Amino acid sequence: MHKLATWLPVRVDAMRDLTPSIREFKIVGLPPATCTPGAHVNVRVLIGGAPDHRSYSVTRQLPDGSFFIAVKRAPQSRGGSAYMWALEVGSLLQITPPACDFALQYGQAHYLLIAGGIGITPIYSMALALAARGAVVRLLYAARSAEEFAFRQELQAALGSGVEFVCAAAGQRLDIAAEVNALPAGAGLYVCGPIGLMDAVREVWAASRRAPTQLHFETFGAGGRHATQAFTVNVPRLGLRLQVPGTQSMLDALTQAGVPLLSDCRRGECGLCAVDILELHGELDHRDVFFSAQEQRSARRMCACVSRLAGGEVSIEAAWRPDPVLR
Repeated sequence: MHKLATWLPVRVDAMRDLTPSIREFKIVGLPPATCTPGAHVNVRVLIGGAPDHRSYSVTRQLPDGSFFIAVKRAPQSRGGSAYMWALEVGSLLQITPPACDFALQYGQAHYLLIAGGIGITPIYSMALALAARGAVVRLLYAARSAEEFAFRQELQAALGSGVEFVCAAAGQRLDIAAEVNALPAGAGLYVCGPIGLMDAVREVWAASRRAPTQLHFETFGAGGRHATQAFTVNVPRLGLRLQVPGTQSMLDALTQAGVPLLSDCRRGECGLCAVDILELHGELDHRDVFFSAQEQRSARRMCACVSRLAGGEVSIEAAWRPDPVLR
C-alpha cells in the first residue's frame, strides 16, 4: 500500500529536457541513500485547481540525497504532466517517501530489460545498478522516433553493446519471442511500457513456460488499445449517472461525484479500485495489468483508475468506504 499520510518538503534544483517530450527534474531535500532501483515517489500536484498526486519513478539518486525524476508531457494529459512541466527551478513540492513496488532482484545469471517510451524511467535505474555490479544485462529500448530516446548516451556508456535502441519510425520492431527464447535458464526479465508491450511480453513469457516469478513488470497506466474518449458510467445503487471526460479517469470522476472508491496504485496494478460490471454498452478498454487476459475478456470487472470505455456506457457496482452522505 502506498503511504500518502507522510509528505516531505522538497525543491526543484534543476531541470533539463531529455527529449522534446521528456523533462528531467533534479529534486533536493531527501536524505542520502533512500532510493533503490525501481523506486518511485508520489508528488502532490494541482489538477484543475484541486489537489491530487501523481507517481514518478526515481531515475537515480546522488550521494548527497538529491534525486531525479523524468516526466513525459502527454498531449492528452489529465493534468499531472502539464503541472510538472509548468514548474520552475526553485519551485517547492511535496512528495511521499520513496517506495518500491518494482524491486530489482540481484544475483541472477542474466537480465533482460525491456522499456517502451517513458517506461525507460525505472528501467534506467536498474540498468545503471546492474552495470555497476558487472551483471550480464541486455536492454531493449523502444521509442516512436530517434529523438525520443532518453538517456541514450548514458545507457551506451554503461552497457555498450548490451543496449539496443528500437525505433518505430525507422521500421524497427521488437522481436520479443526471439529475445525470450535466447535467455538462459534462470534469467530475469523486467519490463515497463505501454499496455500493448506489457501484454505481448506476458504472453510470450507464459508460452515459454518460464517461471512466472522471474517476470517483473510495471505500467505507467497511460495508454490503451483505443484512443481516449468520453463515456458514461452508472451506479444504479446510488442513482448516479455521470459523464467521464477523456481528460479524467473513472476513479477521479466518481470520487469527485462523491463516491469514495478504494484505491492505491492508480496504475492498474493493485486491483484495489476494481469494480463489478453490471451492464456494458460499448467496448471495454482494459489498461490494467492486474487482471489476467481471460478475466479481461470476461468483461465482468474493471480497474477504475486506468481502464475505460471506447465510448458508450457502463453500469457498475463498486466497493467503497462508508460515507454518511451516500447512505
